[in-house]
Amino acid sequence: MSQVSIRDDEVDIVIAAIEPDLTSFLEEWRAIFSRFHLIIIKDPDVKGELKIPGGFNYDTYTKADIQQIIGPSNAATFSGYSCRYFGYLLSKKKYIISIDDDCIPAKDTKGIQVDAISQHINNLSTPATPFFFNTLYDPFCKGADFVRGYPFSLRSGVSCALSCGLWLNLADLDAPTQALKPELRNTRYVDAVLTVPARAMMPLSGINIAFDRELVGPALLPSFKLAKEGKFRWETVEDVWTGMCVKVVCDHLGYGVKTGLPYVWRKERGDAIESLKKEWEGVKLMEEVVPFFQSMKLTPAAKTAEDCVIEIAAAVKEQLGRIDPVFTRAADSMVEWVQLWKTVKTRT
Repeated sequence: MSQVSIRDDEVDIVIAAIEPDLTSFLEEWRAIFSRFHLIIIKDPDVKGELKIPGGFNYDTYTKADIQQIIGPSNAATFSGYSCRYFGYLLSKKKYIISIDDDCIPAKDTKGIQVDAISQHINNLSTPATPFFFNTLYDPFCKGADFVRGYPFSLRSGVSCALSCGLWLNLADLDAPTQALKPELRNTRYVDAVLTVPARAMMPLSGINIAFDRELVGPALLPSFKLAKEGKFRWETVEDVWTGMCVKVVCDHLGYGVKTGLPYVWRKERGDAIESLKKEWEGVKLMEEVVPFFQSMKLTPAAKTAEDCVIEIAAAVKEQLGRIDPVFTRAADSMVEWVQLWKTVKTRT
């Protein structure tokens, strides 16, 4: 397949506002964000009015909007960084890029500011190659190509549905690792993009991602909630679960997932020791979750992302529900999310 042309008006940038004052964050990104439409979701638990500098094209949504559209009883689903999913739900654009409000543009090894949005768009607009690994990284990147021995029948690639960017400074480590190595920072800028091989699982970090909403939007979902879950990145495994769901969906439907560039610079936030108390339950449960997703096979009847999520939810309830009630709740939430996605879609 050939490269796809993506226009600026086909892209929404979704921002989860965990702090009310977005002035500093948006000023850092002004040169990059200003030509795109922004969807800003205010965490329902955040007090005070949002502060947004002028010069941006944006829509904001608050707790009142969430309650109006999905009902008061379900508003907790979009607490903390999970409020970004409300933006995914309401967007009418084909492509969504999501950057957390504790990140600023990174600089490459030459000291040049990285345009994360352009790199995500490049990742999504060029084919992915999940069925045979190219050892020279993404063959569609400038200066690269397919290596000797790569089958010509697979060189056209497939649609890239998900682009997973990375982070400098504070890497997205789990709470146990961060607590054990509090001074550890990621300083390595690796100028590379890879397609994640088919049938290989991966944890998703919602900090810096982009995806084709029409292909896999319903598979990026806020369903896996821990009993003591907190708001911040170390305190949740919700997006890790989502990553495995969307990877299974991509593998089944024949789409690709890329990881690597672009980088963002992630600021300090949270307390690793306190977060460990909240995340430890999820760390243990992942030992059950990973083998489950690795062995997941969907039926030929699952032809859309919505179909796939429903089948995954049924398997979660049947195979994992007996292990811990958190899985039964997750399965129910997945079904509710698909229903909500369809309902909102019919309104627009």
